[in-house]
Amino acid sequence: MIKPTLLIVDDEKPTRDGLRAALEDRYDVYVADDVPSAVDLLEREQFDVLLTDFRLPTEDGMKLIVRAKSLAKPPVSILMTAYGSEDVAVEAMKQGADDYIAKGRMQIDELEMRIGRAIRRQKLETENEALNQRLDKRFGLENIIGESVEIHRVLELVRQVAPTHVTVLIQGESGTGKELIAKALHQLSPRARQPMVTVHCAALAPTLLESELFGHEKGAFTGAHERRIGRFEQAQGGTLFLDEIGEIDATVQVKLLRFLSERTFERVGSGKTMVADVRVVAATNKNLAELVKEGTFREDLYFRLRVVPVWMPPLRDRSADVPLLARAFLKQFAREHGRPVREFSPEALRALMDYRWPGNVRELRSDVERAVVLAQSERIELSDLSPNIREGLGEFGGPSVKLDLPETALTVKDAEKQLVVRALEEANGNRTLAAKKIGISRRTLHRKLHAYHLEGN
Repeated sequence: MIKPTLLIVDDEKPTRDGLRAALEDRYDVYVADDVPSAVDLLEREQFDVLLTDFRLPTEDGMKLIVRAKSLAKPPVSILMTAYGSEDVAVEAMKQGADDYIAKGRMQIDELEMRIGRAIRRQKLETENEALNQRLDKRFGLENIIGESVEIHRVLELVRQVAPTHVTVLIQGESGTGKELIAKALHQLSPRARQPMVTVHCAALAPTLLESELFGHEKGAFTGAHERRIGRFEQAQGGTLFLDEIGEIDATVQVKLLRFLSERTFERVGSGKTMVADVRVVAATNKNLAELVKEGTFREDLYFRLRVVPVWMPPLRDRSADVPLLARAFLKQFAREHGRPVREFSPEALRALMDYRWPGNVRELRSDVERAVVLAQSERIELSDLSPNIREGLGEFGGPSVKLDLPETALTVKDAEKQLVVRALEEANGNRTLAAKKIGISRRTLHRKLHAYHLEGN
């Protein structure tokens, strides 16, 4: 069983040695005699407990506790002092100390009891926070809205894969909701109580990305004035989501491949091998297989990433979900902006379903927010939508089939079924032409025919 790590900071050698001897049976003990050496240890190692004296050379122990609490995974911090005044105790707790003990009256049994109690309390708080997040997010799928066959297949795959530790590659066009899938994979996994750390790979230069992921040592490169803990260490026990993975350069690809193969890495400028228990979920809007052929993406890394591939369908291939998404966004933005908007007119809803949505769900979300803000009544009219939507599909092209929606309520499935039937009628039963008219693939049309029991058409 791995012992908890304990850092003892005291400028009196007899005290340091005595505490180490008393506690090393239950803890992996490190010692320091001043704040600078303690900070160096805190940045190099991850500690479960910090036990520090109040009176230290140059700086006091409370300042060390403040520094420790700023770490990605702060240790339980207990302040010791020979000056057992209530004022010092109160101030210590305000500064972030988990407990306080007077050295003059300190017994080892009591100290061990206090350390154990503080560790249990911190663990309980972490678990409660994670539980609240899970309750807020229910099953991790509440933000993924849809009734289409395509999205149901994605959700079923997420439910099946999430409880495992397997690496997942999420692919799809920009705006399809890849990050929502990554979050659902984390929330539905045994790692949900641990952190999910996100890195947008395209937002950082290659040298900065390497440091961001793996961390660096002080002096590793120009500007590295202090040691940096990387995202792999921050995600310990949890999930690391690498968005836009197709943007990473060759150096980072090699180090990432090593991690996926061996679960080990090194900080930039360090020869020390570190181990991290981290699940990797990656996403890209690029065709990684094509990048492999072009020689810009390693084939071995590609296969390590796509142990389980998840394809997010574009919105044009799941038109049945457009009304559901639009109504959900309407409700959200009406509440956020304090607008009395409640519904879409049939003409507005028809225009939303006819549009091909090149920007996918992200574009729909933006356009609905715009319409909510501009609407002149409780209903979004066709005139409230952006020009591209009002005019059909403008420069983007799109379906030539128009569905006349009745003024009475029509379910999403009924609306899509009518759209499919109308397209087949206008195409005289030619499924390839019907699919083209709707703006979907022939394969997607076959799935819809099966879903609506229209195979005979």
